[in-house]
Amino acid sequence: MRFQQPWTSLCLLAGSLSQSWGLGLSEHPDVKAISLRTHSLEPPYLDSDMQSRWFDFGGDCIVRTDRYIRLASDKSSRDGWIFSRVPLTATNWEILVDFKIHGQGNLYGDGFAMWLTKQRATPGPVFGSVDSFEGLGVFFDTYKNNRPGTVFPYIMAMNGDGKTPYEKDTDGKANEVAGCSARGIRNANIPTKAKFTYFQDKSLKLELQYKAEDEWTECFDIPDFKVPPVAYLGFSAETGELSDNFDIISVKTLNLYQRDSGSTKASAGAGKSSSGYVKPKTSSGGSWTWFFMKFILFGLAVTGAYVGFTIYRARQRDRF
Repeated sequence: MRFQQPWTSLCLLAGSLSQSWGLGLSEHPDVKAISLRTHSLEPPYLDSDMQSRWFDFGGDCIVRTDRYIRLASDKSSRDGWIFSRVPLTATNWEILVDFKIHGQGNLYGDGFAMWLTKQRATPGPVFGSVDSFEGLGVFFDTYKNNRPGTVFPYIMAMNGDGKTPYEKDTDGKANEVAGCSARGIRNANIPTKAKFTYFQDKSLKLELQYKAEDEWTECFDIPDFKVPPVAYLGFSAETGELSDNFDIISVKTLNLYQRDSGSTKASAGAGKSSSGYVKPKTSSGGSWTWFFMKFILFGLAVTGAYVGFTIYRARQRDRF
């Protein structure tokens, strides 16, 4: 009977892994998420040849491989950027950005931006990137030029049409789609994060963590919002006479998949969400990875059973 132990252990292992990896779909059957390496960043950021496979860096950007990507330093007249090399084509997605705005002085500026635009890797006067852009720009503005009654730092979204410029003198007020004040986001005592969730032609939502860990504050939720179907993900920052450090710690991009009438449709296809936002659970590697792991586990189980049976048969022969 002792030769049944390898088989039993392998079956228990397979069962436990199946239960743990299946949690995402069982808890949230309407939405699941697949991580996109092509649009994600984490330390050490660079490959062995000191390049990034999926992102380009430029301007005064500094990469500290064990800590951060510094878009602009706490010195005057600095600007830098990072942009994805391939466009983000997912129709439904979530982007989680871990960032840090910090510096020594009581006077500081100017800010940083997140981009999903048709233009890429083009320096310019709008937080270190090009003006008259086409697509989404979200500006984390730390210096007030002329917006009476608005508390800064201020975060706002602009949907660029490729022709309309960002009005720097009024902090973009005329072209603001939505925004919110975020006092305390600079030099925060906890990790500051921004979570963007987009469902095609449905909504764009921004939530912030800067008051307390695991406490998310909704900045805006824009209905009927459209992002270009093919756009590059980027981040940029600039300083003027006043300055700050603008650091990107990590970026995690998820492709959201949805179930519609019992069938799963990829967000890169024609499927649309039939309901509002449901917080997704990450499915590591996707269905093909899960199928591959089940195949390996099954092979190990069969191999273990065969080895056990072979030893058992050999010992039975030795008895006679």
